[in-house]
Amino acid sequence: MTETHAGSLMARFARPRSDTTTRFAVVADPHVSTEAEGTSKLFEHTETHFRAAVDDMAGRDLDAVLSPGDLTKDGEPWNYETVDGILEALDVPFYAVPGNHDVRKERDEHDTPSLDRFVEQYTPGSLPFRADVGDVTVVGLNSSGGDDRLLDSHEGDVPEDQLDFLREVLAEAENVFVLMHHNLPPTYDQLRSHRDEVEEEMAIPPITRNTDALVDALSTGTDPVVLTGHLHLPAVATIDGVREVMSPTTCSFPQSYLVFEVGPDGTEVRLVPVADITGMELAHNVRGGDSTTSRGLTSIAAARLARFPLVDE
Repeated sequence: MTETHAGSLMARFARPRSDTTTRFAVVADPHVSTEAEGTSKLFEHTETHFRAAVDDMAGRDLDAVLSPGDLTKDGEPWNYETVDGILEALDVPFYAVPGNHDVRKERDEHDTPSLDRFVEQYTPGSLPFRADVGDVTVVGLNSSGGDDRLLDSHEGDVPEDQLDFLREVLAEAENVFVLMHHNLPPTYDQLRSHRDEVEEEMAIPPITRNTDALVDALSTGTDPVVLTGHLHLPAVATIDGVREVMSPTTCSFPQSYLVFEVGPDGTEVRLVPVADITGMELAHNVRGGDSTTSRGLTSIAAARLARFPLVDE
């Protein structure tokens, strides 16, 4: 990218809103890999794409940068080192929660750093966490496990102790954004609808398990917004008054990140590309031809982009 992109309006919400303006970025699923190549994730381009995103953020007067995880290909120490080097360019706080590819899994053939290392490097010092970013409150939840949880699965789960933490914050804070990797039920329903109506052989990626308890906890707050990644596409969904905004990946189509601006008129979400037109075309072509599931997800992403803004309140 040679110039700053204004960003395409993805969504506009009446709430959250605040008297002063808070601006933050959300960058999801960079899957940084310095040794692998190929697949729909375009591993050979992941470092370049993530660096482009971070460099672009530097000129946007942000209060913080958030990530719902999958910073690395599969939790490799050398890829974490590359992520850390790229993040040195930021002059604002960076807060992340682990994705299912950031934590140890039984099939790993390398020594994945402990969850404590992730917490020390990418959170305010704990997980779950609460962080004040301008006039908004960010709650970070770990749906991906690590060390002794979900070792044999890439599905998501938010334990009861984290739900208690979430309820406590929602009871006293306004303008809450909840950062987690996995998704809420309506998002998976969008995928199932596409499978049933368009792509019958499309598989549904790993889901979130205890969604009833999770949604119940979220619904105790006032207009919370859940920030997710995982599925690599831009989407908005609502359940019981709780909005989910899914950030696209920087690694594959549509290589982008999101900028949120919360102010007196509400919350505006813009999608910012990190690749040029040729790079986008390449990613669309590769991802669309990688597998039936990748083709389905690419079609969903393209359809969402064509329908922007997805919400305009």
